[in-house]
Amino acid sequence: MKKRGIAKAVEQEILASYEQLYRLAITYVKNEQDAMDVVQESAYKAMKNAGQVKEESYIKTWLWRIVVNTSLDMCKKQKRIVSGVFIPEEAKEDVYKDWDTLAALEELEERERTIVILKYFEEWKIDDIAALLKENPNTVKSILYRSLKKLKIKMSREEIA
Repeated sequence: MKKRGIAKAVEQEILASYEQLYRLAITYVKNEQDAMDVVQESAYKAMKNAGQVKEESYIKTWLWRIVVNTSLDMCKKQKRIVSGVFIPEEAKEDVYKDWDTLAALEELEERERTIVILKYFEEWKIDDIAALLKENPNTVKSILYRSLKKLKIKMSREEIA
């Protein structure tokens, strides 16, 4: 595909997945304004470097990787510890309905939390998550299984309490 065609496809993917990119960013930076900044900066980076994408089928994973990296860069710059998940008031009902699950997600490590969110909240396939994280799909499955086990333990303790 020509560079112009790839650039157009990148632009379309940004527009089509803006809300999802925002939700992903907010799970890292935990602040609405910072999440908007991350998505805006990521969109800029994606448009600027659209020529690096070799195939249109890689655009979504490539774009999400940019958002994750930009989010992590912002956290490092602001010296924030990436723990916990912040959801804006207007998105609470739409995005994550179960607050017990959300609280339990805060207990997971960053990579575990990312995998769970992408799999169950954003409905990504294991292979796509593996491509995003540059991991073997079997590794992603193992991390997901271990994370779900941790969530189950955490949530059953809360039910008892």
